[in-house]
Amino acid sequence: MEEKRRFLAETEVAGQSVSSVARRYGLSPSMLFHWRRLAEEGSMSSLGADEAVVPESEVKRLQAQARELERLLGKKTLENEILKEALELSRPKKRTSLLGLPPKGGSR
Repeated sequence: MEEKRRFLAETEVAGQSVSSVARRYGLSPSMLFHWRRLAEEGSMSSLGADEAVVPESEVKRLQAQARELERLLGKKTLENEILKEALELSRPKKRTSLLGLPPKGGSR
């Protein structure tokens, strides 16, 4: 990571070009231009981890998709709760027969 930053810093020195820095270190000029673009986009952290950089538009699309899935999950959860309550209400309640109980006051 630091080495990549150093290469990029060298391209900013007066009299140096991306091509000359690339030749000096045996790199492709397009690689340095790519690193420079990533640095300008604020993606330098991915340079050190050698991770793929995902475009911001893709991140926004995936975030919107996650929000939509969370909304649908909430809707289905609510529907499930409503159905559970309806099922409980439709079940017959067990009643105890009053015929088998002794009368209040002790005698019949």
